[in-house]
Amino acid sequence: MKTCSLFLAVIAFPTGLLQADITLPSIISDHMVLAKVEKVPIWGKADPEENVSVSLQGQTVSTKADDAGRWSVSLNLKDSTPGPFEMRVEGENQLTISDVLVGEVWLASGQSNMGWILKNTNNADAEIAASGNSLIRVFTVKSTAAATPQDDVEGKWVMASPDTSGWFSAVGYFFARMLQKELQVPVGLINSSWGGTPSEAWTSAEAMDSVPDLKAARERQVAVFQAYPDKHKAYVDGMGAWIKTHSREDKPVADAAAFAGGDVNTDDWVSVTLPGEVKAPGLTEGGAVWLRKDVEITTKETVGLTLPINGYDSVYWNGKLLAQTTYQDFPGTGFVRRSGPYSIPKDSVNVGKNVLAIRLYQPVGPTKIPADPQAGYTSLKGEWLAKTEYEFPPLDAATLAAAPEPPVNAPTPQSIAGFLFQGMINPLIPFAINGAIWYQGESNAGRAYQYQTAFPLLIKDWRAQWKQGDFPFYFCQLANYLPKKPVPAESAWAELREAQSKTLSLPNTGQAVIIDLGESKDIHPRNKKDVGERLARIALAKDYGKSVPYSGPVFEALTINENQAILTFQHAEGGLVARPLGETYDVKTFTGETAPLVRNSPTSQLEGFAICGEDKVWVWAYAKIDGEKVIVTSEKVPNPVAVRYAWADNPTCNLANADGLPASPFRTDDFPLTTLDKKF
Repeated sequence: MKTCSLFLAVIAFPTGLLQADITLPSIISDHMVLAKVEKVPIWGKADPEENVSVSLQGQTVSTKADDAGRWSVSLNLKDSTPGPFEMRVEGENQLTISDVLVGEVWLASGQSNMGWILKNTNNADAEIAASGNSLIRVFTVKSTAAATPQDDVEGKWVMASPDTSGWFSAVGYFFARMLQKELQVPVGLINSSWGGTPSEAWTSAEAMDSVPDLKAARERQVAVFQAYPDKHKAYVDGMGAWIKTHSREDKPVADAAAFAGGDVNTDDWVSVTLPGEVKAPGLTEGGAVWLRKDVEITTKETVGLTLPINGYDSVYWNGKLLAQTTYQDFPGTGFVRRSGPYSIPKDSVNVGKNVLAIRLYQPVGPTKIPADPQAGYTSLKGEWLAKTEYEFPPLDAATLAAAPEPPVNAPTPQSIAGFLFQGMINPLIPFAINGAIWYQGESNAGRAYQYQTAFPLLIKDWRAQWKQGDFPFYFCQLANYLPKKPVPAESAWAELREAQSKTLSLPNTGQAVIIDLGESKDIHPRNKKDVGERLARIALAKDYGKSVPYSGPVFEALTINENQAILTFQHAEGGLVARPLGETYDVKTFTGETAPLVRNSPTSQLEGFAICGEDKVWVWAYAKIDGEKVIVTSEKVPNPVAVRYAWADNPTCNLANADGLPASPFRTDDFPLTTLDKKF
């Protein structure tokens, strides 16, 4: 009866007689900020050939929907006052968009450091409490990876207030706040960012396909992604049959606390060393094995676990089951899976001893932990305790070899070339923007040389897609991160920073150098205020005619004079400065952790300079300021050929200009890079 009723309903109301209301994308909604420019697109959907009009501040423009029901008009808001206004959209139905402001609109994008929210930054409580400002509005795009171009996103415009601002992009908020304060106009920010994502995911497929290497990589990714469901099903079916045939089904855990609890007698447990294969005398290679390790946590904080495992595991934290992976949902890469990071909420974390226990179900053979397990930024490599829970009867080598191999795992959707452009950028086009700010690169650091191609490609792609000309595009150079090194060395992060600097050759670009704001154990530095304001300085100076310093010293030229390397700089107005170096540096500000700062060139005015001769052996140098120049020497290099500055993951460096803005890292050599052959 239900099927029949549905069929009759469809017959009674043919598609051609249905009326479709005018609809708007979510970006065009209450509390939005429109750009004060000559061409502001407003678009949506309606019935094919339906007449549509849009009215705002006494201006009305009309059009007719095309055969697919799509329509678009353009408002001229160049001479508009700030508002607020109502916007009416009329066709067969009428829509009213309320509380519309006209001012400056910027797109903020990138990975987690752009998405990092205000409530998790330095001085967050005070900043949030003082954030009430109805002239700052943020539209946060919901994370969406899409295999095809999307028309809309999920999100809404939100006014800055103590109730809302804590969830704003911190970099975006501080950028918008400084612009609003200096310009005294409404500022709208569109935050479209996703942590741990490469630039290629934010670039359109068409642009990617214009570069042969990137096109080949994109096609491989998509092919694996599309083929994975069938391959995974075949693996699950095959593994299930193999397990059943050989009676290797897992057995329920009778008493997990006896293995994962905090007060377990471990006298009869054996020692295994990880990373490596979970094997030891008396430990079964087929059945179930437990691993456990005490983890010391000094501060009650959320802890992330990263556990590379090539098998089927159940993870326990302080006796509580955290996560489990079976062969049915095994997302292996070959036969290696990177589990986590699992997030342990701080109320489940003990200050002092915590117990991490892992149960390994091994129907085929011993599990391997191929890389360093970690708890937060703490390595867990070394000695673990292990014990057999139960053992399967042994099988011959041929039978074990017949067990199915898991398929190569599909890349995560958010890492596939084009998928974030299609899901989170394409739906925003052609919303009028004044420019874009970008904080990304960490996920591309291992392929830094290729970023010299990929990053400019993204910028040119977005500009072509928006059809607004070469709109301003300002980005953050990667902050300092990872352990400090006592000798000059190669660095993929330094190479990525160089790729970012080279992108300044594109018109209307700018770079915020933040080499002084990072933390050695936190890839998410908590000082986002200076980051956002340095980006805002660039916009204020280059787009809004404000006389504000916006760049630290930028290397210009090298001259060799006997044993001296003489460097000249742009943006050295007012003279160069050696910023004072503290006795400690930030390790992790969230926990208050610092470390003693060891000077590499203790007698030098400037830190961070290295020099080499024809042998290409780098040594720390003595460097001093001479007006708008820096003179670099070393007794170990009588005939210098090249100089590097701040060329490290986490350099100790202190060159700045008179306004206190740090110098950008650089090198004067053209020696081959370590990431030269690393490809997407």
